[in-house]
Amino acid sequence: MTQAAPTSSKTLRNSILVLLLAAAAGGIWWARKPADNAAAAGMRKGGAPQAVGVVTVRKQDVPLQLNALGTVAASHTVTVHSRVDGQLEKVHFEEGQQVRQGQLLAELDARQYQAALTQAEGQLQRDQALLDNARLDLARYQQLDSLNSIAKQQVSAQQALVRQYQGSVRIDQGAVAAARTSLDYTRITAPASGRAGLRQVDPGNIVHASDSNGVVVITQTQPINVLFAVPEASLSQVLQASQADKSLRVEAWDRDNHGKLADGKLLALDNQLSTSTGTINIKAQFANEKQQLFPNQFVNINLQLGERKGAIVVPTAAVQLGKAGRFVYTVNADSTVSVSKVTVGPVSGDDTVIEDGLKPGQRVVVDGVDKLRDGARIKVIDRARQAQGAAAEQAQPGKHHKGAGAGGWNKRQASAAN
Repeated sequence: MTQAAPTSSKTLRNSILVLLLAAAAGGIWWARKPADNAAAAGMRKGGAPQAVGVVTVRKQDVPLQLNALGTVAASHTVTVHSRVDGQLEKVHFEEGQQVRQGQLLAELDARQYQAALTQAEGQLQRDQALLDNARLDLARYQQLDSLNSIAKQQVSAQQALVRQYQGSVRIDQGAVAAARTSLDYTRITAPASGRAGLRQVDPGNIVHASDSNGVVVITQTQPINVLFAVPEASLSQVLQASQADKSLRVEAWDRDNHGKLADGKLLALDNQLSTSTGTINIKAQFANEKQQLFPNQFVNINLQLGERKGAIVVPTAAVQLGKAGRFVYTVNADSTVSVSKVTVGPVSGDDTVIEDGLKPGQRVVVDGVDKLRDGARIKVIDRARQAQGAAAEQAQPGKHHKGAGAGGWNKRQASAAN
């Protein structure tokens, strides 16, 4: 019992020491907390201003258009087949050339078809002679019958013989027409005007009417069509514009959207929406005088839908999408920004029409919006002037960037080592 007292005293001293250390740590935390809170408050109030680019909201007449990706399609595509069998003897077209409807493209060996025509014409000539003779006999029999000098049965038999030869002549005439048509088919002509493709058969080969490839494919490229699709949400806008103007203007641009290829007009809308894509197919027609559009080519389409007078517009880059919907950052007089909800309308080029939420003369942020928050401080800079200054500096002879090259790299390494 007398040995337990020192142990209890030691435990008590340790507990008191722990309490003192905890109190000291708490005092330090409470002392530092106001400073941390003040720093955080300073950051919330603005901190370092963000460099942004701004534009002024303007009111102007806006051309309305829809942009889509289209596929060029020939107005007519015809695979030219031989309609009879035979050896291909001559080819009268060059690959890739423009051909006219009815132009001679190729010739087959026609000797057997000429022989068949000659035989059919001979059969027709023979049966025609028999018919003529039967008609003469019938005329004599009818004269004798008027004098009661011949039996009526003989007259009736002669009349039947005449009708028989008439039938034979009609059959022969059909055979002659068929043989002449087969002979004509040995001359293969263009069924439509357009551009001839690559030759599918070389001279000397036997071609058949049942061949799948044919001799050549002709595509009509003047005029030419472009097929594209627009979303269901834009359908009412297209219908309204097409009712006001039956021939809406359509522009075809290259894949990079840098150069305009051709101007055309709206041709037709499909009669139903696609349930899988939620779009409607539209066909436009282009005269294609310069032959810049080719079948199966991908192009960017701008469908012009008229013009909206006095619309409020901002660059599309200024419009952001958040949980509450579309918004922009408007610039306040104290160089801070505010979140302004907007109702957007159609897009026109690089601009977006604002239906509600902005007024002309307000300034909105278009560059540097990714780091902004409501109430953030900003510093407005001129990006165009910066780009011009950088270009001028690059153009000066003998001007080098600081730290560029191996020497600059070595200097940075030496400075870091020191």
